[in-house]
Amino acid sequence: MELLNSFLYSLIPIFVAIDALGVLPAFFMFTQGLKKEERDKVATQSIVTAFFVTVAFIFLGKAIFQALDIKVEDFMIAGGIVLLVIAVTDILRTGLRRIGVGATIGAVPLGTPLIAGPATLTTAMILVGTQGFMPVILSVIVNILFTWIVFLHADRIVKIMGISGSKAVAKVAALILAAIGIRMIRLGLTGIITAP
Repeated sequence: MELLNSFLYSLIPIFVAIDALGVLPAFFMFTQGLKKEERDKVATQSIVTAFFVTVAFIFLGKAIFQALDIKVEDFMIAGGIVLLVIAVTDILRTGLRRIGVGATIGAVPLGTPLIAGPATLTTAMILVGTQGFMPVILSVIVNILFTWIVFLHADRIVKIMGISGSKAVAKVAALILAAIGIRMIRLGLTGIITAP
């Protein structure tokens, strides 16, 4: 019963941190124009990357941060800059072929820092201290599987909207991605400024 309670206490915060539905526009942006098999491959690559990065961070994150004197705020700013650069590049790209599957877009930036980003990694690391390793890892597995299911059904959205609609949504998704990047930078800077 205690394991179940710890699992439930971990499940919701990690669900909010991963934000599968919030990441969907970015997945849509990066996989626009890809065939179903290629899109599924990117989805699987992103999920596998996010899982291993998160689990590795659960066990090693605190030690790495301490060894390198990195604060959570530093991590947020770095992740935000990466997302912002990717989004701006996509918005300004005209008439060029979209990044291919071979460019490992499933691993970076989808797997990390979008799914396994600062929010997910720090939330998991903090929860381990209060709920234990097993409940947190189970919560990560459940939430990442949910994200995978959401990604696998992204093609239905494309069919409904058509080519013109999907291109428009991809550009809007790039703007949202830029906004997420700026938000991460802002939160990181705010944390540094307000730190004692």
